[in-house]
Amino acid sequence: MAESTEIELQAVASNESLPRPARASLSPLAVELSTEAPNELRWGKPVLITVVLTYLFAVLVGPVLAIGYEVAAVGVRESLTALTAPDALAALRMSLGLTAIAAAVNALVGTALAIAIVRHRFPGRAALSALADLPLAISPVMIGLSFVLLVGRDGLLEAPIVAAGVKVLFAFPGLVLGTLFVTLPFTVREVAYVLEEIGTSEEEAAATLGASPMQTFFRVTLPNIRLGLSYGLLMTVARSLGEFGAVLVLGGSISNETQTATTFIHDAIEERKTAGAYGMALVLALLSVALWTALHVLSTRQQKLRGR
Repeated sequence: MAESTEIELQAVASNESLPRPARASLSPLAVELSTEAPNELRWGKPVLITVVLTYLFAVLVGPVLAIGYEVAAVGVRESLTALTAPDALAALRMSLGLTAIAAAVNALVGTALAIAIVRHRFPGRAALSALADLPLAISPVMIGLSFVLLVGRDGLLEAPIVAAGVKVLFAFPGLVLGTLFVTLPFTVREVAYVLEEIGTSEEEAAATLGASPMQTFFRVTLPNIRLGLSYGLLMTVARSLGEFGAVLVLGGSISNETQTATTFIHDAIEERKTAGAYGMALVLALLSVALWTALHVLSTRQQKLRGR
């Protein structure tokens, strides 16, 4: 026994490989599979890539190119002229304003809600987590109708709203409510995912060293979740810019009052003002491409940080 151990140590020291057991011979079926698999993979890979690229082009790239083509057909100058009209500028400002409000509110409320769900244990926590995903399961039109039934005529909250002198339906507050509802899940889920991934070790260490909860949040938690928070806010912005159903029901698409960029496109097509409709659609498409690029950059940075 001692002699065999000494032989093995000498073999390792001299970089000689130790004797290995002989490979088991392949059965006829295994040999057939090993020879056929490369051929299937060789044909399967280009087919899979072709199907995926065709689908992406038809669903994503094709519509964007179609918008650009229609703008060129109508005339770039005419489209730009239509976009500088007062109603078009008002609609674009409305969408940008709603987007800014949604981003600011979700940055605060979404982060707080994510911390409450991940870092704390309390009765109803699972229900709260499920409610955060509710806007993803409900149609925006149904969301708008629900708010109409809640704050509209004979609604449950009609009396206090009238007493407060606040107009919700067919006014700016209604647009804000609809936009906040449909954008709720994105920041919450991204921040919650990051909080679960980083754990609590750094926060516990900061508390042990005497840091207050606010100091721990701003010096430890916030720097760790900044990429996830940025990712969630970018998706919030994209969702806000593209919202149509809820703001149409709650706002009524009143020109120069409650009309957004998306409802402007709808109304312009209905009125056969194609130059303005295509021009606004192209603006939203370019904004979406810019947001997609930013999301891709953040996703790449997240992957690099996780790979460290």
